[in-house]
Amino acid sequence: MLSAIEAVLYTAGEAGIALGDLATTLGISSAAARQQLDVYAAALAGGDRGLTLRWSDDRVYLVTKPALADTVRRYFAGPPTQGLSQAALEVLAIIAYQQPITRVEIDDVRGVQSAGALTTLASRQLVKEAGRKDAPGRPILYATTPFFLDYFGLTSLSALPPIDSVSAPSDIDLFDQTTEPDWAQGENHDATTN
Repeated sequence: MLSAIEAVLYTAGEAGIALGDLATTLGISSAAARQQLDVYAAALAGGDRGLTLRWSDDRVYLVTKPALADTVRRYFAGPPTQGLSQAALEVLAIIAYQQPITRVEIDDVRGVQSAGALTTLASRQLVKEAGRKDAPGRPILYATTPFFLDYFGLTSLSALPPIDSVSAPSDIDLFDQTTEPDWAQGENHDATTN
């Protein structure tokens, strides 16, 4: 049960999860979920772990321990040359092509939470807050920064390759044998003419 709780809290990210939603996800009562969270919190506190639980109203969050704030701050202050994860690159591409865009809209495109990747991209100054959407809750809009253009050697956003010109790997049929590749046609042609 504790590993399931950890997995759900990790996936929930910075949004956390309401106690009732966690209980429903785990298939247990809210009282049992709270009891399991207390056991999990004690396990985190008792060991040499970098995480802890934080409560806000009826929501629970998996967060880094305050004692490690300087270490985490140094990590996020690192140079962008450390590379970007696949998740961060996906989020960055979505923002670049659909900006300004909200985190929820990014999550909808990816099908998973993007909060961690957004934090990384913002800390590396590749994306920024670009206002608020005129919608319920006034969610934050994200856009790329001038540093993004410089980092990728672009003069403007119009220099991005058109999306429809790039074939996704899933669009390529590796087993399509209706046409031969150019090199094969050349060999066949040479064989018949000689």
